[in-house]
Formats: sequence, structure tokens, C-alpha cells
Amino acid sequence: MPFQVANMSFALPEIWLLSMACVVLLVVAYGGNKRINLVSGLSQLTLLSTAVLVYLDLGQTGLSFSGNYIKDPLSDLLKLAITLINMPVLAYCRGYLQDRNLRSGEFYVLALFSTLGMLVMVSGHTMLTLYLGLELMSLCLYAMVAMHRESSIATEAAMKYFILGALASGMLLYGMSMIYGVTGSLVLSEIAIAVSASSAELTVLSFALVFIIIGIGFKFGAVPFHMWLPDVYHGAPTAMTLFLATAPKLAAFALLIRLLVDGLGSLHAQWQDMIILLAVLSMLVGNLLAIAQTNLKRMLAYSTISHVGFLFLGIVSGTAEGYAAGLFYALIYALMTAGGFGMILLMSRQGFEAEQISDYSGLASQRPWLALMMLLLMFSMAGIPPLAGFYAKLTVIKSVIDVNLLTVAIFAVLMSVVGAFYYLRMIKVMYFDKPLNELTVVRPTGTSVLLSANGLFVLGLGLFPGWLISLCNSIFV
Repeated sequence: MPFQVANMSFALPEIWLLSMACVVLLVVAYGGNKRINLVSGLSQLTLLSTAVLVYLDLGQTGLSFSGNYIKDPLSDLLKLAITLINMPVLAYCRGYLQDRNLRSGEFYVLALFSTLGMLVMVSGHTMLTLYLGLELMSLCLYAMVAMHRESSIATEAAMKYFILGALASGMLLYGMSMIYGVTGSLVLSEIAIAVSASSAELTVLSFALVFIIIGIGFKFGAVPFHMWLPDVYHGAPTAMTLFLATAPKLAAFALLIRLLVDGLGSLHAQWQDMIILLAVLSMLVGNLLAIAQTNLKRMLAYSTISHVGFLFLGIVSGTAEGYAAGLFYALIYALMTAGGFGMILLMSRQGFEAEQISDYSGLASQRPWLALMMLLLMFSMAGIPPLAGFYAKLTVIKSVIDVNLLTVAIFAVLMSVVGAFYYLRMIKVMYFDKPLNELTVVRPTGTSVLLSANGLFVLGLGLFPGWLISLCNSIFV
């Protein structure tokens, strides 16, 4: 496909984001933490303006950069979600970083470049573009986790994340190289045509699928590739954990759809069983191990593993409705997780990390509104109606029922019941336990307002989920 300068407009959000990230980098390099207010404001403005550029070009579809870049409804929605979710994430993190002198400027620069990698992944139409976007995002995340140099726990977490991440990237790259060897192309649409016509190479393609699913499974933190996730979530400063736990999961969903659905959709019979295995193991291990946790960050880490299992249920079906259900689940998950870790940031202060579940004892008696917001988030994660998490689980379970996978659906329902236990335990601690000490919130009022908006939005999406479900369905029609 010839390169057309006119189609560069499709990538205008990425070009703008790259340019502004370089500007923020220069401000940090020459101003340091003295200009942190300017850096924070520029970062938020960059994300907002990028979202506006994506929104203004909605409806336009096509390929650019010699077929390496695709603009379609899926990329538009995920780009809007990534940029808009990262805005409150950065707002949550600001006070936490300043209290601990954690090189706030570098955090914002890494966040912007990581967001750029996510956007590139979302619009990747060749395996090369997908891999470049993945590595740009991942390298920034490795540096974020290691940013607290004085913390041995953070350093250990960063080493685990980097080593296992490099191994998973190698697996993914090896699987891509095998697909290229069979099909002779890196373009996903051409790969789809070649794979559907090359039944003779099914053995090689099956091996390639194994390596690709290993790479994807690691990026999601699915069992048995989850060993890094609890340690990284726990060891990294909470601000970095918050960023790591939200938008990158949306980018990973795009990677999953692009590779398995757009490129290897005709091999659904081969990868369906593998995804079912990952989903079942993730729901089982994530929920059971979360029960044993006393650290809230580790509990949310194992909760994430179980949520990944539910998200995979939508992909298992191999139908447009299932893919839409998976997308809806990914969006709701990112929103709930932002609020959950946002509460930890809000309650933490210099010299005190509100990471233990016991730290929230009696929160309802001292901060009833914050306890109510946390209750909404925990109930939503547990899948209790009428909150957004209920409809997220309902749609993915319905998608597997529609393709007669009743055993998997029943298992998912049972795991939802098991998962409700540790979320309800958190609510029990807040509402029925006596306070261990005076709970002091030292964050600016704006952070509390932001958390309140987050919790109420989860409730609003639960009361009126139809518009977002319809939007997700329209993408895969």
C-alpha cells in the first residue's frame, strides 16, 4: 500500500501527544520539580486535547502509513477511554508523589510516553506496529515501578517485572515470527486471509498461537503468567500501581483483539480452549488467593487476576456479542480500579501508606461519604446490582451461555460468589469494626471530589448501562 501524506491526519492524536510529551520532557529537564505545577497542568492538557482530537475525527476509518496504522471504531473508543481515564489517574497521583519527593516530573513524562505506546498499540494493523507500541508502553512502566530508588521492595518488584516482561515479549515476538514465516506478511488483514487458506501449516500456526497467548497472558496477568502481578502491585509506589492497573489493560485488550480476532480469527477453534483454560484458572486462583490477603493492594492485585478471567470469557465465545462484552468489561474494570487505588492514595499521607485492610477500620464513622464511595466500588467489583460491575459480569457470562458453554458459565457464577467474600470483608471493616486510630485525609478537596465522581459514575453506569453496551456492540457489528 503506497504511503499517502493525506492519511497522516488519522494519526494526528499520536503526533500531537508525542510533540507535547517532548515539550513536557524539556520543561522537566530544565525546570525540575520547581515547575511541577506547570508539568502537571501540561500533562492534563495534553491528555484532554488528545481526547478532543480523537473525538473530532470520529467516524473516519481507513489505513495509513503503508497499512501499518488502522483507524476504526474500536481504536477511537479505546483511545478516548485511555486518555480520559489517565486524566483522573494523574490527578489522583499528584499529591502522593509530591509528599514523597518521587521525581514527579519524570512520572508525568513516563506516563505520557506510555500513553503514546498504548495509542500505537490500539491502532496497530501489523504485528510490527503492535510490538513497537507494546514495548514503548512497557519500558515506561518498568521505569515507573523502579522510580522509588530508596525502596528495596520497589526495586525488587521492578526487577521481577522487567525480567518476566522481557521473557514474555520474547515469547510474543517468537510467535509473531512463526506466523510471518507461514504467511509471509506482517499485515493483520493479509495474515487473516493467508491463515484461512493454509490448512497445511496448521501445526506451525498452533505453536505460534501458544507463544502469542503466553505473551498476551503475561500482559494481562492471567494465570499461570500472573506471578509478577501481586509483587509489582504491592512493591511499587501506589501512584505507579494505579497507572499500571488501569489504562494498560485497555491497551492489552486491543492487542488481544488485533492478534487473535483480526489476524487469527479463523483459528478460533485452536485458541478457544487455551483462552478458556486461562479464564478458568485466573478466576479460581485470583479469587481464592485474594481471600487470604490482609494488604489491600495485594487483594486488589489478585482481584485483578480474577477480573482478567471474566474478561477472557467474552473472547472465548468467538462472537461479536462476546467481543463487545469483553470490551465493556475492560472499560468498567479500568473505571472501578481507578477508584479503588484512588481511595488508597486519598487515605495515604507522608509516613503512612493506607495499604492494610485494617487501616480502614471504622472509616464509616469518621468519613461516611468516603466509606460510601468505597462501598460502591467494592460492590461493583463484586458484581452486585445495580452497579456497573454487575452488568459487566452479566454480559460476559451471557456470551458464553449463548455458545453453549454452560459449565464455564456456571463456574464463573460460582467464582463471583466466592469473590464477593473478600469485597464484603472490606465493607465489614469500614462499617462494623472500631477505628484503630484517627483517620486523617490530607489530600486537597479536589481529590475527594474526583473520587466521589468516580464512585458515582460507577453507580450511574450501573443504573443506565444501555448506552455503553450499545456502543460496544456497534463496534463489532
